[in-house]
Amino acid sequence: MKLSEVKKHLEQLDTLAFQLPNGTLVPEHFHVTEIGKITKHFIDCGGTVRQEEVINFQLWNANDYNHRLHPEKLMHIIELSEKTLGLNDSEIEVEYQGETIQKFGLDFDGTNFQLTTKQTDCLAKDNCGIPAQKPKVKLSDLQNACCTPNSGCC
Repeated sequence: MKLSEVKKHLEQLDTLAFQLPNGTLVPEHFHVTEIGKITKHFIDCGGTVRQEEVINFQLWNANDYNHRLHPEKLMHIIELSEKTLGLNDSEIEVEYQGETIQKFGLDFDGTNFQLTTKQTDCLAKDNCGIPAQKPKVKLSDLQNACCTPNSGCC
């Protein structure tokens, strides 16, 4: 989800909630302790130099159980961050402290912001020697096929 989409959803909300991939909600007394621009400049395993930029929201819980962050307050924090950091309309990444610091993608279900799992992937599959997966064929689909000499099937 891009920053512009977050802002659009915030304008429609009365309350603010983030839901973890397992369905539980981040405790309602969470803080957004920082919004940042993270630039990653790297080289992939195929030798291509790449650069990525995301906007990072860091969620944090304290023992101040009466704290509630409202959508308009988060909007104010975002607007201040845009002005001060020169944020683009980049993808959002959310940091949250579970057993360790976890990074999530962000989605919205109409009520809550959804923290989505992120996956690693090879960006240079054509250069790093990973064999392409062969298509899986059901043997039942081959019932009418017959293999005859010189047919090229063997």
